[in-house]
Order: sequence, then structure tokens, then C-alpha cells
Amino acid sequence: MTEALNIVLEVAALSMEKAINHLEAELVKIRAGKANPNMLDGIMADYYGAPTAISQVANITAMDARTISVQPWEKNMLHVIERAIIAANIGINPQNDGNIIRLFLPPLTEERRKELVKRCNGEGEHAKVSIRNIRRDAIEDIKKLQKDGLSEDAAKDAEAEAQTMTDKHILLIEKHLVAKEKEIMVV
Repeated sequence: MTEALNIVLEVAALSMEKAINHLEAELVKIRAGKANPNMLDGIMADYYGAPTAISQVANITAMDARTISVQPWEKNMLHVIERAIIAANIGINPQNDGNIIRLFLPPLTEERRKELVKRCNGEGEHAKVSIRNIRRDAIEDIKKLQKDGLSEDAAKDAEAEAQTMTDKHILLIEKHLVAKEKEIMVV
């Protein structure tokens, strides 16, 4: 295979890995009944005029299976962080005692568990679409290389390899979704 063809396949493989990593990051944010400090990832607080991740301005820990504590490094950030958590609408009301913010996770109902599984499946579908788009782009690039002189056999082999990569990554997505669904549905 030519160097250009190898580059096309490497770029596709790296992009597919990024899609899987993104899915993993999104699935971590979906709570599965137990407290996880990563649930607050992506929530931004106004730190002296600049939107800053809460983890950058406070210490976030899971106190037990149902409680997360957020201890700001500066006391004047308490209300700012509290407002940011409320605005993020993650389904948890923060409790501020003047020193730290506690987030008590309510036990999940069967209906809420099903909603979370649907949300996971939606994230999985986004990841699958991303993987398929990456495959489509790689195949388009391979066809361009074929017009520029790449042999038909090499192009077909490369397309088959792109499809194999796609199948492998979609199977990986399915495994992540099954594991997360199992984690959510365990009472």
C-alpha cells in the first residue's frame, strides 16, 4: 500500500478512537446510582469573569455511595459553584452549609433508570454515527487516491480494512453500552 493510503487509514483509526474516548467520557457523566465526582465534569462556574470547570476551583470528592462534596478553594466561590450546579440541571440540588457544598443523590426509580439507559443509548448512537462518518470520509479519500493512480485492488483492500475498523469500533460501542446499562439497572 502507498504511504498516502496508510495515512488515510491511520487518520480514520485515530478519529474512531477519539469517538470511543468521547463516548466513554459521556457515559461516565451519566450517573448509575452511585456518586462519582466525574458527574460534575463539564459544569462551568464563573471564576472572576472566566468560565472555569468546577474541578479547577474546588476539591470534588465522593464522600460515600450517595454523596458528593465540593469544597471550594476560595470561600467566595461557594455561591457561584452552587448556582452553576443548579444551572447545569443534572437533577441534584446542592446543599450549602457555608463551608462545603454537598450533593445528595436520590435513589434511582425504575422509570429514571430507564431514562438513563435511553440517554446512554442516545450517546451510543451518536458515537456510531461518528464512526460511520469517519468510515465514509476514509472511503472518499481512498476513491480520490484511486483516481490519482492507486490500483483498484489496493483501493478495495483499503475499503475493506476501513469497514473492518468500523465494525470493530461499533462492537466496542455496543460493549460499553451493555456494561453501562447493566451498571444502571442494578438496584
